[in-house]
Amino acid sequence: MPYTRRSFLQTLAMAGAAIPLRSMSFPAEEWEIHGFSKPFQFKWMDFSMLCETFAAAGLNGVDYTVRPEGHVTPDKVAQDLPKALAAARKAGISAKLMTTAILYADDPATAPVLQAAAAEGIQYYRMGWYEYEKGKPLPESLRNRGNQLQALAELNRKYNIKSAYQNHSGLRIGATVWDLYEMIKNVDPAWAGVQYDIRHATVEGANSWPLGLQLISPHINTIVIKDVRWTKLNGKYVLENVPLGEGMVDFKAYFKKIKELNIKAPISLHLEYPLISAAEESLSASQKQKIVQDKLKKDVDMLKGMLAAM
Repeated sequence: MPYTRRSFLQTLAMAGAAIPLRSMSFPAEEWEIHGFSKPFQFKWMDFSMLCETFAAAGLNGVDYTVRPEGHVTPDKVAQDLPKALAAARKAGISAKLMTTAILYADDPATAPVLQAAAAEGIQYYRMGWYEYEKGKPLPESLRNRGNQLQALAELNRKYNIKSAYQNHSGLRIGATVWDLYEMIKNVDPAWAGVQYDIRHATVEGANSWPLGLQLISPHINTIVIKDVRWTKLNGKYVLENVPLGEGMVDFKAYFKKIKELNIKAPISLHLEYPLISAAEESLSASQKQKIVQDKLKKDVDMLKGMLAAM
């Protein structure tokens, strides 16, 4: 049979399909890992020490809390956010992410925060969480929240910044992920997406989380990494946040699924477990900095090892 242009293209296509999936993976050094600043809101740690600690631990950036009681509060965002970002740049790390309490486009506090963040080069912000509306059927509540999210996406377009809604365990919208999909499915993913949290997904769906991840994958623009386990306390089972690899999150299966779905997004690394003990509180600031830096570096190294093994 003659070797035609069509047969050549068919052969080329089959050869491409035969390339191992490994070739689609992302080298560990190409992942951007940002440290979530909330666990480091110590009175003895200022912006400079925070960013120096993050850089020394091997992080690429910082995910600042810009919300009430955060590292930067909304009422002082114009004055304090530039200082926070300057500290990051001086330490040689980026600040592409921030965590907010933003929910509504028409909230008077929303536009000033987005404007200040955009001016400093922040690209993504985690939102607050929507509650189901009392007295209304769940589908109606999801439609209403979807409309509010759409309005926020339009404001995001104005400031060239993207929002990210986190799937958080509990009874708010997003815990099951399927409801989050119903809320966000018609919203432009270029301006409003999902911050996927495997810790919370594991808590709500120990075995079924891969289905939710696949469903919501086209909307994921950032991801959260942290670990957790159930423990018995005073006769009741409670959740205990722990260092990476010490909990019940199946990171091997998770990153395998991430690779299969071809997801690549900035990472926010959360250290939600205790960083300083009561006995260590009396130590000097530099001594406490060393303690938290060592714990942070351990998780950073663990995460980089997981990414390299993808």
